[in-house]
Amino acid sequence: MMNFNSQNVQLLGKLTAEWGRKALILGFAVLVGCLASAGKERVEGPGFVKELEAAPRDVMDALKFDLEDQTIHGTYIYDKQQTLEGATEESSSKFFEPWTGPGQVFYKVRTQAIAPRHFLESADQGTIVVRFVLITLTGDRSRLRIDAVYVEEAHRTYHISDGTVEAAEFKVIQDRLLAIQFNEQEAADAKKRRDSAELVRHNYLQQREDETTRLANAQESVKDLQERVQKLRREVDRRVKAPGADLKAAPFREAATIAPLAAYTEVAIVIVTPYWLGIEEADGQRGWLPIDQLETIP
Repeated sequence: MMNFNSQNVQLLGKLTAEWGRKALILGFAVLVGCLASAGKERVEGPGFVKELEAAPRDVMDALKFDLEDQTIHGTYIYDKQQTLEGATEESSSKFFEPWTGPGQVFYKVRTQAIAPRHFLESADQGTIVVRFVLITLTGDRSRLRIDAVYVEEAHRTYHISDGTVEAAEFKVIQDRLLAIQFNEQEAADAKKRRDSAELVRHNYLQQREDETTRLANAQESVKDLQERVQKLRREVDRRVKAPGADLKAAPFREAATIAPLAAYTEVAIVIVTPYWLGIEEADGQRGWLPIDQLETIP
């Protein structure tokens, strides 16, 4: 049996205290390690999801505008500096799990951000990452998902956004999209006005061409009528042969003479018989002349 004297008791107490101190340090180290390990786990919020009544091409243009503006919207790091600039567009991020769903994924990253506002319990210096997922639904509808996270550099502790960052980023995209749609509508309206003016001009030119054609046709018809009148006149107009002839009241030689007609007097034929022609003078007087006393007008 061991003999416990005062020296042994003191030595045993020292050993017990040392073992307890080491156990406490070991337990604290384990606890810190567990907390640090827990802080490194990726944390994602519910996400900000909106459907947009717009062509995917227009939504993509608005999203690109937001990605390229070098600003993380909806947060800041100093009370007097309300804009957090210096962000860059990235194709991937280690702070998010790889996206396996449908759509296109984009990232906007700002490093060395000091305890940014609107991230839950943010502290120290770290990196802000905003992820955008654009999903095409139809030819005129798209779905946009936005997630934002802040990760401390020292402990890799993740802090999700309270929704302010996602809402602010979406507003920038939405405002840009409205501007794009407004410009497209303005361009479409301007095109309609140009097309309408061009149609009016085309109709006017067509109408003028039609009128020109009708006028030309009318003039041609008048010309034809004049030629026909001339032809008819040549057929019905005659003149008295030299030296002249007597205008008779009836178609025989013994008939009474109405008036003598001088040579080359022009008359119009109104009645045709085998030997006599009923004629009318320019003054309207009518009578008969033998056929052999009349000739055609040259």
